[in-house]
Amino acid sequence: MAFNTGLSGLRAASVDLDVTGNNIANASTVGFKSSKVQFGDLYASGFLSAGTNPIGDGVRVQDVKQSFGQGNISFTDNGLDMAISGDGFFILNNGGEIRYSRAGQFGIDKEGFVVNNQNMRVQGYTADDDGNLSGIRGDLQIETDNLAPRRTTNLQTDLNLDSRESVLERRIRDFDPIALADLQDASFTFSYSDGTSDYTVPPIRDPQDPSDPTSASASDAAIAINAAPGVTATARTTAVMDAGLTDGFVSGAAGSFRFEISVDGSAPIPLNLDAAASLEDVAAAINDTSDNAISASVVDHDDDATTAPRLRVIHSGGEPLDIAWGSEPIGTPPSNTQQGVSEVFVTTDRNVEQVTTESGNNAFEVAFNATPFTVTNEFNPIDQRTYNHATSTTIFDSLGNSHELTQFFVKEPSPGNGVGQSQWSIYLQIDGELVGGTDQTPYTALFDQDGQLESINGDPNGELIITDWVPKDPSGEPNGADGPPANPGDVVSPIPEPATSSAFVVNLANTTQYGAAFGVNDQQQNGYTTGRLSGLDVSDQGVIFARYTNGQSKSLGQVALAAFNNTDGLSPVGDSTWVETFESGQPVIGAPDTGTLGSIKASSVEDSNVDLSAELVNLIIAQRNYQANAKTIETSDAVTQTIINLR
Repeated sequence: MAFNTGLSGLRAASVDLDVTGNNIANASTVGFKSSKVQFGDLYASGFLSAGTNPIGDGVRVQDVKQSFGQGNISFTDNGLDMAISGDGFFILNNGGEIRYSRAGQFGIDKEGFVVNNQNMRVQGYTADDDGNLSGIRGDLQIETDNLAPRRTTNLQTDLNLDSRESVLERRIRDFDPIALADLQDASFTFSYSDGTSDYTVPPIRDPQDPSDPTSASASDAAIAINAAPGVTATARTTAVMDAGLTDGFVSGAAGSFRFEISVDGSAPIPLNLDAAASLEDVAAAINDTSDNAISASVVDHDDDATTAPRLRVIHSGGEPLDIAWGSEPIGTPPSNTQQGVSEVFVTTDRNVEQVTTESGNNAFEVAFNATPFTVTNEFNPIDQRTYNHATSTTIFDSLGNSHELTQFFVKEPSPGNGVGQSQWSIYLQIDGELVGGTDQTPYTALFDQDGQLESINGDPNGELIITDWVPKDPSGEPNGADGPPANPGDVVSPIPEPATSSAFVVNLANTTQYGAAFGVNDQQQNGYTTGRLSGLDVSDQGVIFARYTNGQSKSLGQVALAAFNNTDGLSPVGDSTWVETFESGQPVIGAPDTGTLGSIKASSVEDSNVDLSAELVNLIIAQRNYQANAKTIETSDAVTQTIINLR
């Protein structure tokens, strides 16, 4: 019996050595779970035959039990590597066979499926084209196609309009023509009401003859005055033939008629009058000259009520203009001459508070104080003085082209007596063109005494439905994207999907009007351009997100986990995988981080839970056990040999 006892011990010690060696061999295997041999003693006994002092028959291996304790989690540089923190197993499809594993070293095969190193496909909950997760379990697949663009159908703007803003006025003084004599050799100082430093125009002189104060032209005066901030000045010189030039005279003197125009004392401008038979022909000849600043026309009468046709010649730059005409022989100066009258046109905006001159009595200064302001609130998107606030955002058409939408806000006088209510006008512009009908009539927003939005154009929901937008390319031509709906009145909010036109909704329901600085708290729109796959992210709930170059992300699926009532009942089949058995029971499948299932750690793997130090000690113990059992057999052999040697 001692031989059998020792032999069973050798077998048990050998199994112990094998299990310990296997643990040590897999100390670096991802997802590996260490095993431990469980022994039981043997006794030779039968029914009702056990003795009071039975002698054991040795030892047997009862079970090799795996330890499913949590292993350490290590970070990796693979975004699809996953580790389970807590209970649960990954579900793998091995050609139809379902396996379970804690090893989360995953990648993508040529068909886009998420697989492990043995090409087993990871299973989870699939997502539809819009990224909505379903309850259907299947093989997870990564779509590498471009993300199709989405048109903007909704824009939500959350902002505050500053209630302290004043109603805007564009106050302009637009002067009647000012005679050149009233401006020559004059110096002007413009004072500004907005704190801008005063600006002084130096004495107006001709740059070619600064010693002569009267030599300055209307053009010189306009240039000098126009340099002042908030002031616009232009010049013009006009000459009207006052006598002697009639249709009959021109037609009767064809070939001998002389007509000369000179600018600023220069040589006469060449004119082709060989075929001139009327004043209109003379005007046409003047308009054909190379000097684009000179123009001519025939007028029926002027301010002195003379009805005979006259020739009017204008120099748009304000330079001195001299005209001579007559039928005298060649070489004789023309008998009729006319000098043009030069005038300057000046406009000042609301910033100019006062104009003063050195003399204190210049005609321009007198006219400034006598000319009233013209007040207008006409909106102009390129003039920041005509609106209080503006904010811009990017929207997208059906082709994924981006466009800039700008919202302008203009404070208006309060309705009624101005108590308990405020009013603002809203303009919308896309790529420089007003939309929403705001080129004709702006939207009207009303706020109550608490600064809350009451309505926009009577709508308490604060929504603007834009139905007249035509997406265009940079050259201003339609770009081929969906345009306005055929029946704008049929468009409702929210716009149903899939959208079929360029109509979209601007939601301003959260807009306020407090006594605080203008600020955009939030601005979101639901459109985007096309995008290419740029990366993958995995959440703690196992949701795989695809990141695209357009800044969008979409759920591609969610990893599923399985748990068992009796984890020890699972049967290992290699490659750090297990299969379900009768003892393990059926799996409980669910999403990570729900119920008793653990969470997912992305870019991580779970290391083997082998304690290498403990295994080395176990190796020594197993070796000693093996040696000791061998000694039992050796001793029994010696005893037996002694008996055999008896004589």
